[in-house]
Amino acid sequence: MQTGPREIVTPYRPIPLDVPEGMKPNEFFNSTENLNDLVHNNGLLQNPEGLLLYRKALGHSNEFDTSIIYNTSRSILDPLGRPVRRTQVPEAVKNVWNRMNQIIFAYMLECYPDPDAHLVLAGEASLDATWPLTSPGVPSIRMLHNHFIVFDKAELRQAPLADADNPNLTDGGQHSLFQAHMREVYRAFFDGLDLRILRPCQAGSCRIALTGYPQGLPSWEVQGGAEALKEVRFWREYDTILKGFIDFYRTFFGQVSTRNSPMPRDIHFPELVEERLLFNNDFLKTAKMVRDRCIHDARYANAIRWQPAFKQLIYRNDRGQLIVTISQNSIGNAITELLGVVVKRVPDAEAYARSEPALLERLLEVRRRLVEADLGEGIATPYWGA
Repeated sequence: MQTGPREIVTPYRPIPLDVPEGMKPNEFFNSTENLNDLVHNNGLLQNPEGLLLYRKALGHSNEFDTSIIYNTSRSILDPLGRPVRRTQVPEAVKNVWNRMNQIIFAYMLECYPDPDAHLVLAGEASLDATWPLTSPGVPSIRMLHNHFIVFDKAELRQAPLADADNPNLTDGGQHSLFQAHMREVYRAFFDGLDLRILRPCQAGSCRIALTGYPQGLPSWEVQGGAEALKEVRFWREYDTILKGFIDFYRTFFGQVSTRNSPMPRDIHFPELVEERLLFNNDFLKTAKMVRDRCIHDARYANAIRWQPAFKQLIYRNDRGQLIVTISQNSIGNAITELLGVVVKRVPDAEAYARSEPALLERLLEVRRRLVEADLGEGIATPYWGA
């Protein structure tokens, strides 16, 4: 079997959504009106904390695919003022969010126990792109949401190899700025974080053999497996990884923007930043290289995302271990592409209809478990009851 990224085709039912005249689709997707459609046509569950569980109408997988979004569309009308990462979510909301994550992930592992048969993953994405709303690649909904996805590995094995030069597959490994020029600095910085449940992976042990991904990304094994996700400590460490990444990203691009700039405000680990970044020659040399290129290359400068942009995943590797990884999302890749899965969505209502009954059965069961745990109330739509 040849190892390499795979491209699968996922059919979907075309969405009857009318975009007002004069608006671009990705402008409309950030509106309260669009979120109303998301609730009424695809909503599964919502709770007083503002967390909405919904079916992915344009999904990655028709095996299992759902998301939770922190729906602040009515309480914060400015799309750029909404929480877009876990560190910006109120603690009471995050507590509920983490419990929902744990229950859904446990359900996926229960339904799909064999790591040779199914690829199981969950993850969150930064949605605070600093590009204009109309630019290609800007997230369609500027609110924090995460994904829960299962792929059938038999389908992946039969899928054709994806184009290795697909820009969305080049976020890690030798193509990533951090990995290419500051690999040791990056790893040493993460090694300074206080982690007990998350243990750094040995080189190559976290890759999915079928695809060869992830590539070049810092990864950690979850000691204790699925049971560890029931512990508050795990979710604190999951946040610690994100906070460390944000500190690294902000510090680096602060130096790119302004030579010898002071430490960014509200840094999470100031001593670590001072000792391992601001006094590291490789780190500052790379910042100078990027700064010099920005000055002379307008296209390159325009493509930079000056604020933290990332994908953070929990997935199961081939040995059945749960792995956490985080990626510098410099290009705008999909969450699945960090694991070497490129999804080509095609409108095909008939093909989608064949998968829908089993998919909905699983989504409604996970909803039942969330309701049972007092994590929300069911939503009725034209496709299912409350």
